[in-house]
Amino acid sequence: MLIYSMSVSVDGFINDREGGFAWGVPSDELFAFHLERVRGLSAYFCGRGLYEIMLPWETDPSMRADELRTQFADVWSALPKIVFSRTLDRVEGNARLAKAPLAEEIAATLAPGEDAEIGGPGLAGTAIELGLVDELRIFRCPIIVGGGTPYLPPVTKDVPLDLVETRAFDSRVIYERYRRVH
Repeated sequence: MLIYSMSVSVDGFINDREGGFAWGVPSDELFAFHLERVRGLSAYFCGRGLYEIMLPWETDPSMRADELRTQFADVWSALPKIVFSRTLDRVEGNARLAKAPLAEEIAATLAPGEDAEIGGPGLAGTAIELGLVDELRIFRCPIIVGGGTPYLPPVTKDVPLDLVETRAFDSRVIYERYRRVH
């Protein structure tokens, strides 16, 4: 199953007008939830921007500030990442540059019964348009930012979804899990 999961503002942006997303920093409870979620993945597909944001989890010892973050760094470092970029000629950590189009990379990487995530709104938007995303997992933060990068792209046809799970965290973040209706 291919999953698109990110934190968003109430008005649907993954960052604000200046590109910041400090408002999305998870509480320890939410961070532990992310750790368990990522622990269950077989691969992660991302664009250059998200790859660069997440690379410190593999390369920067200061990210291991406590036991929870050390566990996340270990899990993230072990997770194979496929990076789509027109500007990078190499990647670090447990990552490789994609060599084929998105649909082909997903088909070649994702085995039946496995879960993988796709991150970054541009890449995920392409996957949504191609009908490849099975679930949306939204972590809705209690803030309105009024602009920035939208979580979802414009689509040319409706994408029906079923709400399959919700949860509220101590930080007032609301988790929404939707499954695509096929």
